[in-house]
Amino acid sequence: MSLLFDQNIFFRIISKIKFNFPEAKQVKQLGIENYSDVEIRKYKN
Repeated sequence: MSLLFDQNIFFRIISKIKFNFPEAKQVKQLGIENYSDVEIRKYKN
């Protein structure tokens, strides 16, 4: 399962769940932090 977290989610949370969800990313990691919510919703990595 792939998870995409808002830029306001603390990056350490992602590091704690990486074991169970290795595909988890934060929008800032993907460089899409300035996208609108609609664009982020449509985003496919």
